[in-house]
Amino acid sequence: MFEGVLFKAYGGFYYVKKGEEIWECSLRGKFRLGKGTPALVGDRVRVTPVRGNTGRIDEVLPRKTELFRPPVANIDQAVIVFAAKNPEPNLALLDRFLVLAESADVAPVVCLNKADLLTGHREHEWLKLYRRIGYPIVITSTKQDQGLEELRELLMGKTSVFAGPSGVGKSSLLNAVQPGLELKTGEISNKLKRGKHTTRHVELLPLLRGGFVVDSPGFSSLDLPQMERVELGYHFPEFEVFREECKFNGCLHHHEPQCAVKLAVEQGLIQQDRYQHYLTFLQEVIEQERRY
Repeated sequence: MFEGVLFKAYGGFYYVKKGEEIWECSLRGKFRLGKGTPALVGDRVRVTPVRGNTGRIDEVLPRKTELFRPPVANIDQAVIVFAAKNPEPNLALLDRFLVLAESADVAPVVCLNKADLLTGHREHEWLKLYRRIGYPIVITSTKQDQGLEELRELLMGKTSVFAGPSGVGKSSLLNAVQPGLELKTGEISNKLKRGKHTTRHVELLPLLRGGFVVDSPGFSSLDLPQMERVELGYHFPEFEVFREECKFNGCLHHHEPQCAVKLAVEQGLIQQDRYQHYLTFLQEVIEQERRY
């Protein structure tokens, strides 16, 4: 038996990297019957050789992090990619993914791609907002080679997932960061104003400077992870400085009186749209609690 990293799951097979060797593996019966931890791309696994370079995954080792959209394990950071235009940025979707990353203890990086489409080469106002909150920001354009070196440095030595809606240029961006990956790219649908799904599966890709990246299928919607309602506010970093001034412990910053977060919204210290996204998410989390 040996340990390796599961770097691709495709067509019912699981591909494990051991040093420079690639092993094609099946799953032990208990996993197929739902009795063990499901194997995810990024997992460290124990494999029993069968014959040649084929084997059987017998054990999934403990994870340090786990995302369910995309389904990957042991990720250090999530590069959340949105486009300046085509398609237009969906900030509610961005906030959903930021909550997802924060709740999984995965460091988020906000990437604005297709910067060549920015009018007058100015930043979007929303980018300034997220920069003020404290999220790392990188602005990129594959057509103008903008921000690519900065992105390479952010990826160096880390295991990162690229995530975001279809059509924002995730695969094109990765191809520009490391020529030779040859990931499939697609065009924006003129009718639907969104991208075509060019990435069909999740795969861990090694980088020449060290580290790995995961290119993942795009999405147009995203469910929130299960959590207790009081946890949600902790995934909005701009609430932190005001939270301790709330009158009640466990304040949900909604109907409670003498809430310092609500006062900060009224005073313009917390951005109104972000707060409205928080309230929408809060209702979803409460409904999840009732179901589960």
